[in-house]
Amino acid sequence: MSKRKKIAFWFSIVTLLAAGAGGWWFWDSYYKPNVDLHGKRSEFLYVRTGWTMTELEGYLVDQKIIKDENSFREIAKLKKFTEIKPGRYRLRDGMSNRELVNMLRAGLQEPVDFTFNGIRTKEQLVSRVSRKIEADSAALFYMLNDNTFLSSYGFTNHTVMTMFIPDTYEMNWNTSAEQFMERMAKEYKAFWTEERKAKCKITTLTQSQAVILASIVQGEQTRDNEEKKIIAGLYLNRLRIKMPLQSDPTLIFALGDFTVRRVLNGDKEIDSPYNTYLHTGLPPGPISIPDISSVDAVLNFKKTNYLYMCAEYGTGHHNFTKDYNEHLKNAKAFQDALNKANINR
Repeated sequence: MSKRKKIAFWFSIVTLLAAGAGGWWFWDSYYKPNVDLHGKRSEFLYVRTGWTMTELEGYLVDQKIIKDENSFREIAKLKKFTEIKPGRYRLRDGMSNRELVNMLRAGLQEPVDFTFNGIRTKEQLVSRVSRKIEADSAALFYMLNDNTFLSSYGFTNHTVMTMFIPDTYEMNWNTSAEQFMERMAKEYKAFWTEERKAKCKITTLTQSQAVILASIVQGEQTRDNEEKKIIAGLYLNRLRIKMPLQSDPTLIFALGDFTVRRVLNGDKEIDSPYNTYLHTGLPPGPISIPDISSVDAVLNFKKTNYLYMCAEYGTGHHNFTKDYNEHLKNAKAFQDALNKANINR
């Protein structure tokens, strides 16, 4: 074999070996499992808004989500993955770089189901929201108190909590505080159908006032929707004749202590616009974000001549009357029951 042929032969061998090595590297980097979820608390990857590729890679490495940083970086370059799309991404143990890069590059995130109920204050709402989506808690709290911002939605910092309708909502994890507010405003408008608006007119209340009253009704009754309608009718009777609502749940809200089980006479002197013993009419805002059933109870209130009600200890229900002396008897029975049960606060 001539020298030239020998050189050509060995060149071919080297080329084949190089091609084979390159092919093996490509297969290993492209298809070989690189995501390791063993021992991880969550199967989701949360990519924050504004992350750079360096920050993403750093997180994947720091959290030990990927086993080989270099192969991930090379495949990301190969597939021209440069635009980081924030979101909540479901990972699978054993995912390849190809699968991971394709998912992140396409922004194939999974939405979250966000449910809220039983919320009394803005602080509680912000805390619940920030645990479920990316929305900045400080920004959201600022928006809930900024009258200039809220005016565009038709609310004030007192009435804004009436905009939120408790339900389960599907939204992307990377929803911002402003996007969250926009979504809630949209849901509010959808909730207030023409039928509900017509019923609201009958109560002579505005939509926000109806929700405020619903929050008080729910403070009195949480389970019996039919009794909610009776309570709503009673309070509407009081509002009509400008009689103080004298609702204990509003005092508890004013106190800020939601563990209180017994309102004392001294509590009725607290200096607060939410003290419905001192002030006639509705308080300036809701004392909770009421359930839909409570709002509908106000809109479908039961017409009665009741002006007084008193809780019936141990039953979860109330005694209703139009007669003040009868009310005093009911109130004494309730106080005696609390004393017997040693409930002092």
